[in-house]
Amino acid sequence: MKPFSLFIVLCCLAGSTLAAPASYVLENTEVRDIRAQALKRDYQLYVALPDSYRQGNKRYPVLFVVDANYSFAIVRNIAQRLNKHAGMEEVVVVGLSYANGDGGVYSRRRDYTPTTPRKHEYRSDMPGRQPAFGEAKAYGQFISGEVFPFIASNYRVNMQRKVFIGHSYGSLLGLQFLLTQPRTFEHYILGSPSLWYDAGVMFEREQAYAASHKDLPASVFFGIGGLEKLAAGKKRSRSEEDADMVADLREFDGKLKSRKFPGLTTRLRVFEDEDHASVFPFVLTHGLRAYLTSAK
Repeated sequence: MKPFSLFIVLCCLAGSTLAAPASYVLENTEVRDIRAQALKRDYQLYVALPDSYRQGNKRYPVLFVVDANYSFAIVRNIAQRLNKHAGMEEVVVVGLSYANGDGGVYSRRRDYTPTTPRKHEYRSDMPGRQPAFGEAKAYGQFISGEVFPFIASNYRVNMQRKVFIGHSYGSLLGLQFLLTQPRTFEHYILGSPSLWYDAGVMFEREQAYAASHKDLPASVFFGIGGLEKLAAGKKRSRSEEDADMVADLREFDGKLKSRKFPGLTTRLRVFEDEDHASVFPFVLTHGLRAYLTSAK
């Protein structure tokens, strides 16, 4: 064999044995498997620990964020940056994954929505399975009944300082907690809630709650993009296609404020020039500032 040909062969053999590139790993993070016993499904918890966690015995506020497959890294990184550069207190972040084996759309539709919509033409993102809806109550019980004890027993967290973080359908889940068991969390950060869902069922839920309760003990930060409004020339309705999400949220927040619940604090911020896809980091940042303390 000629020397040049031998060189090519050796290079090919060497290349074939090279290891695959390593994945990027977020520092001070862990992944825990958890079984939802009543739901008979498996999930994962993504946990981010603050830099000082290995030192001392401090207990930290804990942020629970849904849609963790995209939101966990955002929440972890922004919370860390606010601590390092704005003096905001450190936190533990817990991300709740989609169900193992389920598509993300399938899992969140089922777990985050309060009802099966009375009218819908949704298609499943999982071949051979019909779309599922309306398990927010059961999924919420999994969070409070199984996720909370797991986190409390495995990490130094202050379970009297729990924050819920959701966006879109995730905010519907937050509203499910707010209008059934508001004390489940001490603070809610709810971005762009899908209040059009099931012909505005959450407006009905809010009215029913107000009719039977004299207080709603909760701290809530609502945020939404200024571009999440109805296009000019369209007639607003409680449907996904013709929803004005900004007007819906202003209306919902106004209804809550009109009840004058003594234990309720709500703040609403519209972030101009942001849309449904871009607004989450802004909602998160301002929602954290509304609750966490800062030395600066």
